[in-house]
Amino acid sequence: MSPTEEFRPPRWLRGAHVQSILPSLPLRRIIVERRAKPVLSASRELLLDCGDGVRLQGFFSPAPLPPAPLPPARTLAVLLHGWEGSAKSLYVLSLAQTLYEQGFDVVRLNLRDHGDTHHLNRDLFHSCRLPEVVGAVRRLQYLFPTHRLTLAGFSLGGNFMLRVAAAAPEAGIHVEKAIGVSPVLDPANCLEAMEQGWSLYHDYFVRKWTRSLRLKARAWPGEFQFDEFIASRDLRLMTRELVLRHAGYADVEEYFRGYAITEDRLAALTVPSTLITALDDPIIPAKDLARLAKPAALRVVVTETGGHCGFFDSLSGPGWADRLILRELQSTTRDAAHGDGMT
Repeated sequence: MSPTEEFRPPRWLRGAHVQSILPSLPLRRIIVERRAKPVLSASRELLLDCGDGVRLQGFFSPAPLPPAPLPPARTLAVLLHGWEGSAKSLYVLSLAQTLYEQGFDVVRLNLRDHGDTHHLNRDLFHSCRLPEVVGAVRRLQYLFPTHRLTLAGFSLGGNFMLRVAAAAPEAGIHVEKAIGVSPVLDPANCLEAMEQGWSLYHDYFVRKWTRSLRLKARAWPGEFQFDEFIASRDLRLMTRELVLRHAGYADVEEYFRGYAITEDRLAALTVPSTLITALDDPIIPAKDLARLAKPAALRVVVTETGGHCGFFDSLSGPGWADRLILRELQSTTRDAAHGDGMT
């Protein structure tokens, strides 16, 4: 698949691994958190009733109202991190601040068992728990009924947000726009890419998942025994044990199909959506782009480079993906405003 957009970082920021790793280094956390102080200072916790007794945590930051004779129409941007990330992940904070300073109200959502939420729900997180994320978005629509609702997610969060967009009409949710950055396309091929590629990525996720499982066991004493489960330090074996013991699937292949967005998964998508990905992503194989359905509502933005959730062209300000997402959401909300007769 050929690139459809130009992303030209400085020479010292080029390369798949630089783009994938540098944005998460400790030095950048200092920079991003300093820049994100306004959106973090405005944040307040939301515990969202997602149905079936499930609660998910979010952090709501209402943007300051600009001086105007009439209250402006408000847009709520719901942001979702990737696997073993959180509402405090740097890519989430960077985008949150970028949108917040342009007048968007922002909710940074945590998936089950991510962030400091292992105590909220007894059962373990897995990637097919779409109904509770749909439930969280539905609850946000209820809490903010006059807001225009937009969604953006990264990696597994991008996969979730595109699936939420596909499910939204049937769930009674009106979404103006959904965006997935480096979304998981086919998880079976993602796992294979991590096994065959640079071991740093495989080991990173094993380490993060191991820590999360230990936090879960401490939050629910006597409910879980993970020592043997995590001893292998093998992502494929750990995934297999999760699927067979805790996810209710007969095999890993069925589980992977349950959250892949390839083939016909997005065929009925009607919510305007954008998928942003790079051909050199070391975790999401670009070959799976050819297996996406092509509904009119889906725009696929492909760059030559950008790595995984990178698209990083400076150390300080918002990155290329942040600016693209801002333009996409501003364009969508302007079109909606004109359609509603608003100015």
